[in-house]
Amino acid sequence: MRQHRSIIASLTVLAALVLAPFPAAAYKVFVSNEKDNTVSVIDSETLKVIHEIKVGQRPRGIILAKNDTWLLICTSDDHRIEVYDANTYEFIKNLPSGPDPELFDLHPSGNPLYIANEDDNLVTVVDIDTDKILAEIPVGVEPEGMAVSPDGKIVVNTSETTNMAHFIDTKTHEIVANILVDNRPRVAQFTSDGKQLWVSAEIGGTVTVIDPAKKEAVHKITFEIPGINDDAIQPVGIRFTKDGKLAFVALGPSNRVAVINAQTYEVEKYLLVGQRVWNLALTPDEKLLFTTNGTSNDVSVIDVQKLRVIKSITVGRYPWGVVVANH
Repeated sequence: MRQHRSIIASLTVLAALVLAPFPAAAYKVFVSNEKDNTVSVIDSETLKVIHEIKVGQRPRGIILAKNDTWLLICTSDDHRIEVYDANTYEFIKNLPSGPDPELFDLHPSGNPLYIANEDDNLVTVVDIDTDKILAEIPVGVEPEGMAVSPDGKIVVNTSETTNMAHFIDTKTHEIVANILVDNRPRVAQFTSDGKQLWVSAEIGGTVTVIDPAKKEAVHKITFEIPGINDDAIQPVGIRFTKDGKLAFVALGPSNRVAVINAQTYEVEKYLLVGQRVWNLALTPDEKLLFTTNGTSNDVSVIDVQKLRVIKSITVGRYPWGVVVANH
């Protein structure tokens, strides 16, 4: 009888362990603060700022390299890319960029880096190991968004004033297509399978869906938020879940993030976040989505499964870019 009770107790403990929710993995979230010249580091488990990195002037675009050990930052007013150790936060080196770098993207192989230089209408290609400029590619006026296809064959740049998405061959550095989109395109984002490219148009208030194989626009997503004027709905940042089912679009001064069915293009929900939401980043496990809210100086944290905002985290002034490390 005693042995029977012991077995039951052991099974009860085991069942409790199996059924208990697993805590989300802890990741580092890096947020560039445009007005403070800092990067805030957030712990994704505690949802608190754990460090602040002093960086160059007007940090905007921010990504990770070298298996997330390097943190790269567009310090726009210093006209360079600054590189920091993502674990120790120590400065490593500067990379050349051309004037006023705003956004950039890495080749899937980890090198080179493609940088949008807003002031001189160029995309600059930089080897991050040798610190050398490999090419300067003339594009439209005020280049901003950068996206490299998952297969590494095409890099796309959006030009804010020309209102185009420029498709560039990564081997020849030649433009192979120019696709007209709506006014003031900001962010370009490929789906994980590379079959679609979405381009947000801040003033146009739309997202254009492009078929990269055909080099043509196939759909346009529009937004309607009750009680919000159309001119306040300004799409900027875009992020997809890896399974390609959901897309999130930051809608600027409407203070909303749109949740979109990425297969039907229907908006399923609008989530109220901080003021003038700019950019977005998912944790690698896709449990949390972080948004940078430029004029409320905070980051909103969204529970992806429940599709609701669970936290607001105060960071520096004018948070702009955000990226999450894999470890």
